[in-house]
Amino acid sequence: MVAGAPRIFVSHLAGVAVFDPNGDQVGRVRDLVAMLRVRRRPPRLLGLVVELSTRRLVFLPMTRVIGIESGQVITTGVLNVRRFEQRPTERLVFGELLDRRVQLVETDEEVTVLDVAIQQLPARREWEIDRVFVRKARSGAFRRAKGETLTVEWSAVTGFSLEEHGQGAESLLATFEQLRPADLANVLHHLSPKRRGEVAAALDDDRLADVLEQLPEDDQIEILGKLKEERAADVLEAMDPDDAADLLAELPEEDVERLLALMRPDEAADVRRLMAYEERTAGGLMTTEPIVLRPDATIAEALARVRNADLSPALAAQVYVCRPPDETPTGKYLGTAHFQRLLRDPPYTLVSSILDGDLQPLAPDAALPVVAGFFATYDMVAAPVVDESGSLLGAVTVDDVLDHMLPEDWRETEFDLDEAEEHKARAEEGEEGEAGEGGADGA
Repeated sequence: MVAGAPRIFVSHLAGVAVFDPNGDQVGRVRDLVAMLRVRRRPPRLLGLVVELSTRRLVFLPMTRVIGIESGQVITTGVLNVRRFEQRPTERLVFGELLDRRVQLVETDEEVTVLDVAIQQLPARREWEIDRVFVRKARSGAFRRAKGETLTVEWSAVTGFSLEEHGQGAESLLATFEQLRPADLANVLHHLSPKRRGEVAAALDDDRLADVLEQLPEDDQIEILGKLKEERAADVLEAMDPDDAADLLAELPEEDVERLLALMRPDEAADVRRLMAYEERTAGGLMTTEPIVLRPDATIAEALARVRNADLSPALAAQVYVCRPPDETPTGKYLGTAHFQRLLRDPPYTLVSSILDGDLQPLAPDAALPVVAGFFATYDMVAAPVVDESGSLLGAVTVDDVLDHMLPEDWRETEFDLDEAEEHKARAEEGEEGEAGEGGADGA
């Protein structure tokens, strides 16, 4: 090893910023790429999977890494923007090595991999995985307690090269626990289907629901199909009703009815109501859970509801004042009170006295172009949907409008470079043959 070179445990690299020599951030570390070798030789670390500001994942060879220090990665500044594609001989460190069950060579005892450490080789810019941090299993009366942990050399364990069934996901999730749902969705999208299912199974219902809402349709269907039906119903309940309705609309009718029957009746009723509308209408786009207040509510009450951390910024931007009942479909819709107006008036003021009376609601059958025109005309981030009787049915948010105006596969292409950009990148670099550096269709 390089004299005095620090040993770095990879869990400390999750989400670390990547900078060029000028100090400009170019992305963040999302995984590491290693190549296993024979006779228990330490794997060679080929490079890093870096997420750019556009959320695209690219490959950064270790030969272009100047240093890893103080919570940051410094590069030569040369970053290939071709999308990352894992090769059959490569292993993702976070995605495939952590949480793996392996054996100690001396005792054949099964242990679980919690972390691995990397270190630079002497007089070279090559890196190896040279240490493994593992946890032993507990048995007998102490089975539920956490077992002993220890750090061993790579050669002291065996089992990394075998296909494993039922790999855990706790350590992988710990490395990404601070990720936004959209960023974790990006990570899941690039895992193998087997590993993606294992990680999804390890997420709690609310977190998995948030992530599912950010995934391409094919990934959503795949993950939901691998869950037990009772768990799938719980996750659907945790999703926004409009997103759950969109997902169920892609499933066979018999599966839809089974899942709806397993959901809580009130949650299932909201989803059924949304599925009754045409997809590209205000009724099909809306959520049935906006903030609804009675006319005698005060601004203080409105602000307390807006502070709910589970609300999206768009839904928290305004409250809807209606006569009882408070749940959609409500009593008579009276108007909308905008968040900015709530901040300008005394907290004891009644919300019914600060309504925007000029804002016309959308009809549930309003077509997508009409809805989009409404948002553009009034600079809104959310809009009420009201039926002929004057009841508030729900609210459409701008993110749902964009979701349906973009191409159907926009989430898929958001995570991957398209072919035209790949060819453009190749032409600009003029180098087709850097395959020797590993990692993805030309690193």
